[in-house]
Amino acid sequence: MTPIPADEVFDVAVLGAGPAGLAAAVYASSEGLRTVVVEQEAIGGQAGTSSMIRNFPGFSQGVSGSTLAWEAWQQAWLFGTTFVYMRQAASLSNEDGHYRLRLSDGAVLTARTLVITTGASYRRLDVPALEKLQGRGVFYGAGVSEAPAMRGRKVFVVGGGNSAGQAAMHLARWADQVTVLVRGESLTDSMSDYLIREINAAPNVDVSYGVEVVDGIGADHLETLVLEERTYGTRRNVPADALFVLIGSQPRSEWLGGSIARDRWGFILTGPDVLGGGGRWRLDRPPLPLETSLPGVFAAGDVRGGSIKRVASAVGEGAATIPLVHRYLEAMTAARAA
Repeated sequence: MTPIPADEVFDVAVLGAGPAGLAAAVYASSEGLRTVVVEQEAIGGQAGTSSMIRNFPGFSQGVSGSTLAWEAWQQAWLFGTTFVYMRQAASLSNEDGHYRLRLSDGAVLTARTLVITTGASYRRLDVPALEKLQGRGVFYGAGVSEAPAMRGRKVFVVGGGNSAGQAAMHLARWADQVTVLVRGESLTDSMSDYLIREINAAPNVDVSYGVEVVDGIGADHLETLVLEERTYGTRRNVPADALFVLIGSQPRSEWLGGSIARDRWGFILTGPDVLGGGGRWRLDRPPLPLETSLPGVFAAGDVRGGSIKRVASAVGEGAATIPLVHRYLEAMTAARAA
């Protein structure tokens, strides 16, 4: 990465290169805004690990998360977006009308506006025996790269959302048997209908309801899972070659501290929700849609409170922040000229 001069000021800094962040970068840079994207891990975020996204508009046969992420990254790069890899935001301050981001390596980025799309990280099972077996039969996430190694094996997927359903169907291409473990009594409230139908039709995929994983056994590799029936509390041991955990996520917003209003779970408040979030808004005008409690700082995608956890929704929110960025910058220019 070419070092960014200390005196360079970007029009918009995008934090996170998942679907929302990449969409924001594409639209910002294509409209002539000097844009920088900061990404701490991999391009595409959690969506980038999805083996097949079947409900993204325009792809009737589905599209892999990695393909979608690569195409969006290439678009943004060709439009002139600057990318900063393997860094994450550590703190945020406001000086001289600009926002200053201190990164994990000590560098400082300066921007007139920010779009926070840091997403969310996978929730853990918090089962000590299984934590010790992570990477040795226990995996967090969709497991695209591990799937071919599951040929002929007995695999379990924990979770009741779309990510779990997509992972189960992908793993079923190799595994002898895939069992989806669900805490609740139904998938209808948490999973898309098309995935439920695919799971029901797959000959080597079944679903166990009302159960949770409470322990695991294995020396160098997972061998057995201990499942507990939530209604009766009874436990049973089942042979298992692999466990893929997709039980939701928590927002990557800890670095913000008290600088931006968040809800009790850590999701960033935006728009009208800011006004009910403790009186943090100080301007005469109401916050713009997707604007946080800091004017000119926007949030989109999974890190935002009230967001819909779908790839297409994240892309839409990321794209929608850029007209708002324009409105904010135009208002700031007019205020300075007055």
